[in-house]
Amino acid sequence: MGPVSFQPPTMNRNQYLFFIREVLPQASAHSIQVVQCANAAAGLGYNTWLTYLDRSWTAANPSRWLNPIQPRPASPQFREFYNIQSDLRLIPLALPWPIDRVRHRLTNASTAVCKYYWPLFLRHQTGLVHTRDWNFVKAALQAGAPVIYECHHFLSHPYDPEVVNHPLLQVAVTVVDTVKANMIDNGMPPEKIMVLANGFNPQFLDRHPAAAVWRHRLLGEDFQRLVVYAGALYPFKGIDLLLEAARALPRIKFAIAGGPVDQQHHYQAAVQRQGLSNVALLGFLPQKELAELLQAADVLAHPHLSGQAASFTSPLKLFDYLASGTPIVASRIPSLAGPDYAESISAWCQPDQVQSLVEGIQTLLSCHPRPDAGFQSPEQILQKYSWKARIQSILNRVEPPYRPEPMGNSGGIG
Repeated sequence: MGPVSFQPPTMNRNQYLFFIREVLPQASAHSIQVVQCANAAAGLGYNTWLTYLDRSWTAANPSRWLNPIQPRPASPQFREFYNIQSDLRLIPLALPWPIDRVRHRLTNASTAVCKYYWPLFLRHQTGLVHTRDWNFVKAALQAGAPVIYECHHFLSHPYDPEVVNHPLLQVAVTVVDTVKANMIDNGMPPEKIMVLANGFNPQFLDRHPAAAVWRHRLLGEDFQRLVVYAGALYPFKGIDLLLEAARALPRIKFAIAGGPVDQQHHYQAAVQRQGLSNVALLGFLPQKELAELLQAADVLAHPHLSGQAASFTSPLKLFDYLASGTPIVASRIPSLAGPDYAESISAWCQPDQVQSLVEGIQTLLSCHPRPDAGFQSPEQILQKYSWKARIQSILNRVEPPYRPEPMGNSGGIG
């Protein structure tokens, strides 16, 4: 990283910059988490920019390389995809060919962002950086910008000592104690780490009449009960367990939402191969439609396998589940143990065990029949887990000279 040269805070102290090294929008928990954090900051009244990668055909336009800082409001499609409603401004960073197409350090997206866009265009307009990208953390600190770093997964290599001990690294945020322990083992100073659960979009608390439409569409004439899973379709998430549970409960409809196209194709083939007529794969749903689907269910499933991932997996979808008010059956894994929101899980099952998952579903269907108007959300439990409350808690850990000031009416933390 080289010697640190301390500089005064950058030109616009109140500009709060989020960066994600991904193309948006896309169907990933990572992108949802980052967008919702940025949206919450904007909703609280902070002057917020969300920067991300753009590989569209317009990225070849030279004017976008030479004048890249053109903050724009989110398009209707972007807003619907993530269900956001705020003054968030977007800055897609153009990455024309050969960036990320030719394998070389000079044509790497991280190089383009950290060595070109950041120092020449973003640095002098940024007051505070918030990112999960370690290379961007280092570039920001080198330029004298204060940084909020988020780490949600185990690391297999030590941190750079000069980076983690830099006074402008304000806080390192993670979501579970097990990742905190891993960060400490890799050299992060314990006093800089903040363990803070992910949040939920308060719009998931709204009651959606369209839930009845989803229910009618999925149940048809053949089924009377609906079990829903929403999230990634990785095997360690317990998707194969869910298919086995569907085979054991042929009179119950199972709806699975989420995952990129390749994962959907994999499990669609598995469903057809196993002849599971009671399983519907819905693909990735915009956040509003997801809220409707969760409210249509009789039971929400949160299965998981044991193993390392069970120690750090972030319960992002769990908050959306809780906001729906629908009874939840969840695998008892370390990352769900302890927090008080776990008390709202209606039934626990053992990881890796199909029969335990089946029994949990059956118990909830018999003990918690769905009212005609749907379940009610436990709003009082969830308010402190809103994305706005999460962002404000993080900013409270930032030193006052580097903390942005709200620019307008925040609309509260709810």
